[in-house]
Amino acid sequence: MNKIKVGIIGATGYAGAELVRLLVNHPAAEIAAVSSVSYEGQQLADIYPNFKKILGDTLISADELISRCDVVFASVPHGVSEELAVKCADAGCVLIDLGADFRLTDEADYQKWYGKEYKHPELHGGAVYCIPELHREKLHDCPIIANPGCYPTSIALGLMPAIKAGIIDTDHVIIDSKSGVTGAGRGLTQGTHYPDTNEAFAAYKAGCHRHTPEIAQTLSELAGNKVKVTFVPHLLPVNRGIESSIYVTLNEKGKGYDADALHNLYEDAYKNEYFVRVEKLGNYANIKNVRMSNFCDISLHLDTQSDTLIISSVIDNMVKGAAGQAIQNMNIRFGIDEKAGLLTLPAAF
Repeated sequence: MNKIKVGIIGATGYAGAELVRLLVNHPAAEIAAVSSVSYEGQQLADIYPNFKKILGDTLISADELISRCDVVFASVPHGVSEELAVKCADAGCVLIDLGADFRLTDEADYQKWYGKEYKHPELHGGAVYCIPELHREKLHDCPIIANPGCYPTSIALGLMPAIKAGIIDTDHVIIDSKSGVTGAGRGLTQGTHYPDTNEAFAAYKAGCHRHTPEIAQTLSELAGNKVKVTFVPHLLPVNRGIESSIYVTLNEKGKGYDADALHNLYEDAYKNEYFVRVEKLGNYANIKNVRMSNFCDISLHLDTQSDTLIISSVIDNMVKGAAGQAIQNMNIRFGIDEKAGLLTLPAAF
C-alpha cells in the first residue's frame, strides 16, 4: 500500500513541529516536504535540534511543497490559508487547516473577530469543521478540513453529552479555561516572556477571545438552538495543556440526575471513543495525565446546593488541541484507522 504523502506548511511553529513529531512514525503516511517562510532553505533540524538524525529535510516554499503532496497541513496565521486552499484545489490535494480561516460558518463573525473578509467565499461551502468525536461522518471526500481550536475542542467534548441529553440551561454557560504558554505560538511577546509568565497566573481577553464565536457556534449546533457562553481564558505557567472548568445549571429534566446518573450518561456517550476518557467520580481531570497525547480526560462534579454541574475537561493543546486532532482528521478522511500515528503514551511526569 502506498503511503499518503503529507506536507507541513508552517513546520517551524509549535503546532507544525508537533505534526512532524507525530507523523514521523505514522504507519500509513510519510512526510514528503516541510515548509517555512521564515526559515526557507534551512534544515528543520537546525531550528529544532531534537529532529537531528530523524528528519533532515530542507524547508522549501509552500508552492513546491503542495506539488509533492496528497494532503497538506497548514499551520499558519489567519488570512493565509484561503490562498493555500486555492493552490491545493488546483493540485488535487486535501488541505487540513490548523488556523481560523475555515472554522466559522458566518463570514460576518469572521469579519468581526478576525478583521478580514473571505477572499474566496466559494471555498467555504466545501470546508468541513471537524472535532472527530462530533463530526467525523461529514469528512467523506471533503477537500478542506477546518481543524478546530484548542479551547473549543476541550469545551465541546466536555459539554456534548449534557447538551445532547437536554439537561442543562443553555442560556448561560460559563467557561473558565486555562492554557499552557505554547497556545500563544512561538513568537515571543511581552505577555509570554519568561519573567512575566513564570510564577504568574492571570486571565486574558476575558469575554473577547477569538475562540468565543467558534465555541458558541459548535455548542449551538449540538443544542439545536443558540447557546450563550461567557468564556474567560487564563495563561498557565506551563508549556502544554488546557483545563476547561465549565459551569452549567441543570434544568428541570437535569435535576432528576444525581452524580451517578450524570457519570453514566457521559460513560455511555463516549463508550466507543478511544480518545475520550471519563474519570471515575471523585477524581479530577489533570493536564498532567494527557500531556504529549491525543486524549481528552473529563471529570464531573455536582453541586447539589445550586443544581450546578461542573465539568472539567483537559487536553494537550498541542496534540488533541492542534496537531494530533489534525492527524486524526486525516486518518478519517483517508479511511485509515483513526488511532494511526497517535498511539503515544501520555507522559508520566
